[in-house]
Amino acid sequence: MNSIKTVLLLGALTGALLVFGQLLGGQSGLMLAFGLAAIMNLGAYWFSDKMVLMMHAAKPVSEAQAPELYSIMASLTSRAGMPMPKLYLVESPAPNAFATGRNPSHAAVAVTTGLLKILDRNELEGVLAHELSHVKNHDILISSIAATLAGAITMLAHMAKWGAIFGGYGGRDNDRGGSNPLALLAMAIVAPLAALVIQMAVSRSREYQADASGAEIIGQPYGLAGALKKLDEFGRRVPPLNAGPAMAHLYISNPLSGRAIMSLFSTHPPLEERIRRLMGQR
Repeated sequence: MNSIKTVLLLGALTGALLVFGQLLGGQSGLMLAFGLAAIMNLGAYWFSDKMVLMMHAAKPVSEAQAPELYSIMASLTSRAGMPMPKLYLVESPAPNAFATGRNPSHAAVAVTTGLLKILDRNELEGVLAHELSHVKNHDILISSIAATLAGAITMLAHMAKWGAIFGGYGGRDNDRGGSNPLALLAMAIVAPLAALVIQMAVSRSREYQADASGAEIIGQPYGLAGALKKLDEFGRRVPPLNAGPAMAHLYISNPLSGRAIMSLFSTHPPLEERIRRLMGQR
């Protein structure tokens, strides 16, 4: 069900981008929107992992430095039939983790020092299984596509705003009779909000799927459920991660949860609902 929902949401984002492009500039606008999305997606596909790790100052960790981390991940990848991802450590008291990389053969999983301090082995196994599921399900690529489609729509919205200010696109000789400035202005306001809502819905859907897939790899949901409870509890006590909204979807727990964000615009489902669904699988 989550996979079907994701496909439908990505289709809605793509459709919105193309429709917006056509409204903005006819056939040429549609092609511009399509080309913009293709270029942005290609860049995200090849370079997002390096950018994310650099932005968080994540440092590669060796087996000698983190034997338990390596031991758990080696066991999980063996069960899942996947290659071993590169492991990284982020110096932060905020307990969290994220996965990145364009496919299972070029993947990385990072955990914070705060996460390692508060979780026992079973809970850490649950978190790593969740992150490994993101890699297995190609969620990093899916989220990147959703983010870049939404970004392209936002860029077109800025173009529409300036078009509205200067009287619309296309003159009287244009076979479409020119673009309506009021319609362009309305589109410039509504389209980015709609794109953001859809992008966040994609992210929440993939979180539910990663929870379920992670529990399936381990064979039980208790470790991840216990970890999510601790993340909710400790996440309110320590300073949040220095992560912007564009990166929030990567984490197992929303690093922006301490800020005033409506659930409609949240990258993550409520932790209580995730735990309830996990325990309903047993």
